[in-house]
Amino acid sequence: MTTPPTSPFLETDRLLLRRFTEADEDNVVGLDADREVMRFITGGRATPRETVRRHTLPRLLHTYPCIGAPGFCAAEKRHTGEFLGWFEFRPLADGSAAVVELGYRLRRAAWRGGYATEGSRALVHKGFTGLGVERVTANTMAVNARSRRVMEKAGLRFVRTYFDQWPDYIDGAEHGEVEYALTREEWEASRT
Repeated sequence: MTTPPTSPFLETDRLLLRRFTEADEDNVVGLDADREVMRFITGGRATPRETVRRHTLPRLLHTYPCIGAPGFCAAEKRHTGEFLGWFEFRPLADGSAAVVELGYRLRRAAWRGGYATEGSRALVHKGFTGLGVERVTANTMAVNARSRRVMEKAGLRFVRTYFDQWPDYIDGAEHGEVEYALTREEWEASRT
């Protein structure tokens, strides 16, 4: 389903990142219904439509005053408007853009196409050059090698492995979660 156009938050060569709208409900339900997409998030369980409507969409729509934008953007193919998934670039505190969390959830059809890396790099650049971000952090399960590789390609560096308690067991949880991060200073040094 293609949603009504909204002004883009960010554009790359192949991606348009825009605000979510309530019309994106079907897109989010479809994304969160794919067992492989949800493998490292819920163990492959789909998110019920009612949960998307009551909890997920309000979170995706929330605007953070410190950046003047939502912390989540719908990702579309720039030239076709095809929904690919979403990117997260969410301040960890409502009132400060100093530290943001980077994340992404893309449809399987978009995997291995470089979209996650392209969007992540563009968000990191925008954060450090225009949003007042000082540190970008990202987390995933230690066994999620593809996501870890995207973090590395976006310039983030491994920080630590840690263990959280989750309500339901997910295969690989015994290996923990990993945190990656990048500071503005590190990013600027890597560009010289």
